[in-house]
Amino acid sequence: MEWYNYVIPIVTLIVGGVGGFFIGVFYLRKQLEKMQSDPEMLQKMAKQMGYNLNGKQMQRAQQMMKNQGGAGAPQNQKFIPNQRGGKRK
Repeated sequence: MEWYNYVIPIVTLIVGGVGGFFIGVFYLRKQLEKMQSDPEMLQKMAKQMGYNLNGKQMQRAQQMMKNQGGAGAPQNQKFIPNQRGGKRK
C-alpha cells in the first residue's frame, strides 16, 4: 500500500498536464477565430508584439488566418510586416 503514495500523485500530474494542454489549445483556437472577425483585436495583438499594421497588411493577415483556419501563415507564404508600418525601402 506504500506505492499508492507515489503512483497517485504522478498519475494525477500527468492527467492534469494533458487536460490543461487540451484546454489551452481549445481556448487559443477560439481566440484566433474571434480575431479573424475583429480587426481591432488583431491590431491590438500586433501592437503588443511591436508591429504597426496598415490597412493592407491587416487585410492580408486576416485573409491568411481565414485560409488556415486560424493557424497562422501558410507554409509557403511568410507574413512579416514592417515594424514602422511604412513602405519598405
